[in-house]
Amino acid sequence: MSDGAPKVVILCGGLGTRLREETEFRPKPMVEIGGRPILWHIMKVFAHHGLHEFVLCVGYRGHMIKDWFLNYELWNSDFTVTLGHSATVEVHDPHDECDWRVTICDTGGDTMTGGRVKRVAHHVGTGPFLVTYGDGLADIDLTELLAFHRRHGKLATVTATRPLSRFGHVDLDAGQVVRGFREKPQTDDWVNSGFFVFEPEVLDLLEDDSILEREPLEELADMRQLVAYRHEGFWQPMDTYRDLLLLNELWQSGTPPWRVWKP
Repeated sequence: MSDGAPKVVILCGGLGTRLREETEFRPKPMVEIGGRPILWHIMKVFAHHGLHEFVLCVGYRGHMIKDWFLNYELWNSDFTVTLGHSATVEVHDPHDECDWRVTICDTGGDTMTGGRVKRVAHHVGTGPFLVTYGDGLADIDLTELLAFHRRHGKLATVTATRPLSRFGHVDLDAGQVVRGFREKPQTDDWVNSGFFVFEPEVLDLLEDDSILEREPLEELADMRQLVAYRHEGFWQPMDTYRDLLLLNELWQSGTPPWRVWKP
């Protein structure tokens, strides 16, 4: 049953073409970090902040996400099977995700991001809800994000962060003498990292073919109804195979920055 907390919509339907090495045979949110789908890691961050109700917008190979959750209890618990004409399964030792409520909606193979959110409107309730992408990890304080959204009283909040540069920088003096190097410094520009908070009225701005990041957000900005929550901490999307390797290295270090929950 719902505890009144906002629901979390996660966009899980894209093709992930820039990560074709992994996504040719499975949806991008099911690509694994440390033996678990990146989708699981994202959901663990939300659950740490008391957000346990999820709406997953699936598309490309969405049946794999459905199968994974349908079999979650068996994959993550010991169990006893009584064989026979009407076999029964007894699951032992509940896992840490036993209070998650996951609604999985097939929102189409080619649907744009705004259209996917529009298609699950009947699942998000009557209050504010969160939306994020199924391929980005962060240590965002989601409790503070929600408080920020409520303080500003606008229809929408987007989380903005400053990503690390893909390249190291060379510092030169006036005479072109190298003064030093900076390995992948943080850029000065703020980018959309997902982790939106929307009031229900935002759904009225979406069409079935909407790209969330374009007309809907631009219209909200024109209406002065969009604010940005600045996140200064860790954020890393999984866009390329290099990103996948980095995230796995961070997990294997034993102290991945997005693991805000207890190991």
